[in-house]
Amino acid sequence: MRSYVSEFVGTALLLAIVTGSGMMGESLASGNNAVALLGNSIATGAGLYVLITLLGPISGAHFNPVVSAMFWKLGHISKNKLFGYWLVQFCGAIAGIWLTHTMFGSPILQESVKVRTGTGIWVSELISTLVLLSVIHLGDKVAKDKVPMLVALTVTAGYWFTSSTFFSNPAVAVARGFTNTFVGISPKDIGPFLIAEIAAVVIFMALFCRSAKKPNFGM
Repeated sequence: MRSYVSEFVGTALLLAIVTGSGMMGESLASGNNAVALLGNSIATGAGLYVLITLLGPISGAHFNPVVSAMFWKLGHISKNKLFGYWLVQFCGAIAGIWLTHTMFGSPILQESVKVRTGTGIWVSELISTLVLLSVIHLGDKVAKDKVPMLVALTVTAGYWFTSSTFFSNPAVAVARGFTNTFVGISPKDIGPFLIAEIAAVVIFMALFCRSAKKPNFGM
């Protein structure tokens, strides 16, 4: 139960950081989207570092359905835990959005109208997710103690070198459809993001997860 609570709280706080810093950045940037994105990316990277460092020993600090799928394929978690993680990650992500709206005095229930579509953006999401999974997988093998920093820096950089701003997370993509703010995504544009992210984890599994470790169901 501790691991499920950890994944719920961690994912909720991640979305609160992403959304809150986006709202704050936009309100202070006076229309300068570069400044808003800078604040958004720095806050997200810093928050991720703290969350992964503190919650990693409890649940693995996945906060991402495709990351959980990768660790299931590698034998680190059971199928039942995978489904449980997926449930709390999606619920936590939406809860984090609603929490942020409450903190900023905005309507809790919203629907984004921000368009994020096009072949370039979809390819960007595919590459983003592959990059994230590769960093976590390789970091877990060769620099386990540095994984929080590696993930945080990768996401911070990803905001800037990808056209999609590095969602690379189905729970994040779905939840951001519920906020009509700087970080939102129109619900009609979420589907292709999910397809790209799922395709990335399938490709990653096919290439790198053929030899799974013995299951460790104690996580």
